[in-house]
Amino acid sequence: MIRRIFSFRIKIYLFPILMMVMVWIFTLSFSTGPLKTNSGKYELAKPGFLIQSGNTTPISHLDEASVNDTLGLDTVNGYLIPSAYLRERKDIPAFWLSTVGEVNAFLKNKVSKGEVEVIGTSAGGRPIRAVFYGEPRQGKGTTTFSGSLGFRNVAAYRGPDHEKTVYMGLGAVHGGEFEGIVGMINLISVIETGKDLRGREWPEINEIVDQLDRLILIPVMNPDGRARIPIQMEPHRDTNYIVHEYINTGGKPDGTITGWPEVKEFIPLDTSRDGFPGGYPNNAGVNIQHDDFFGNPQPETRALFDLAERERPDLILNMHTGATYMFMIRPFGEDVLSPVFDSLYRCVHRKLALEGLQYTEKPEQAADPDHAPDGIFNLDGALNLHCGALSVVVESPSHGFSGKNQSGEMALHTPDMLLNAQLICHQQAMKFLAETGGRARWTPGKE
Repeated sequence: MIRRIFSFRIKIYLFPILMMVMVWIFTLSFSTGPLKTNSGKYELAKPGFLIQSGNTTPISHLDEASVNDTLGLDTVNGYLIPSAYLRERKDIPAFWLSTVGEVNAFLKNKVSKGEVEVIGTSAGGRPIRAVFYGEPRQGKGTTTFSGSLGFRNVAAYRGPDHEKTVYMGLGAVHGGEFEGIVGMINLISVIETGKDLRGREWPEINEIVDQLDRLILIPVMNPDGRARIPIQMEPHRDTNYIVHEYINTGGKPDGTITGWPEVKEFIPLDTSRDGFPGGYPNNAGVNIQHDDFFGNPQPETRALFDLAERERPDLILNMHTGATYMFMIRPFGEDVLSPVFDSLYRCVHRKLALEGLQYTEKPEQAADPDHAPDGIFNLDGALNLHCGALSVVVESPSHGFSGKNQSGEMALHTPDMLLNAQLICHQQAMKFLAETGGRARWTPGKE
């Protein structure tokens, strides 16, 4: 009897203790880990490359400084955004021109050798400006690009100036990726003055430009997306990419990010819903990198396609941000251009490695095209099938955060290093085009 009473009393007292322990464990688990996560980390894939995966980590799980500053919200263009996410870098370099206003002012006041042209208007009514150098192709071909493939000679599409070499550069297809804008503006500065906006000379770029027949540079392809982001330059947040991803892919007022590739699940995005759309889409909610190319393309895409049809470029670089070290993605497109891409990859990556801008200082290792990830059908594949250009996505490291190298250490790229990588990439790509002769020599076709 006494034993049963003792046992009963233990159960009575033990039950609330166990409940308290369970509550404590439950609370601890939610206070130290993310409320929601979708394997949201950047992971190393092939050497020096990043795979971005979606993340829904709330602001309470950012670094301590960010936590202290994200208690308030700001209203920007009708969207509620955590105040700390809108902080500007304190020491913005003079060469870092990235906003739509800065770009437009630079093109208006600093371009004299080239010609600035509005090639189209965004879904939000903003002009899309391009800078042209050299002479365009004269005359037209006798068939479509598809017809020329069937005829087995693309000269029938490209026309009498088939052998001219034409280079095109695209920046800010995604408005939250500033590095391509800064690189394009500084490239224009080099062509105009011989120097970038730091005052550094790039004599090889000017020599190569003189060897090409035509250059078309578009600093901001998606002005709607860029104008939606009211900052010029993010502070560097070490390896924490949450704020950068929020700015680029969008998120909720609580700081939860949409993330990559989840941002591509809904196109068009309902921009009236609760949350910030980020810089990916235009004002119609469409990520033009994944537009409805064969159906009802956006005005930005239509303008680019019309320009490509008119200029018939050989090589297009589509500058993006999302890497530990700069790298090129093998494009979806004609198989016949795959060995051409391999040679381009070697030319660009070898030089980047020699300048200390790759995951290894061994140029032959960095320049191995087998390291290039395979691309999917997107804007670049559509451009290839539209006009025959080799169109390549280039992923840059970010100024807002750094990835980790193969040793698990932060792979910091300073703003100067980021600009150097951009200019070297353009320099080597243009050099490759000048030396190899473009599509006329890549796929000479039948006599």
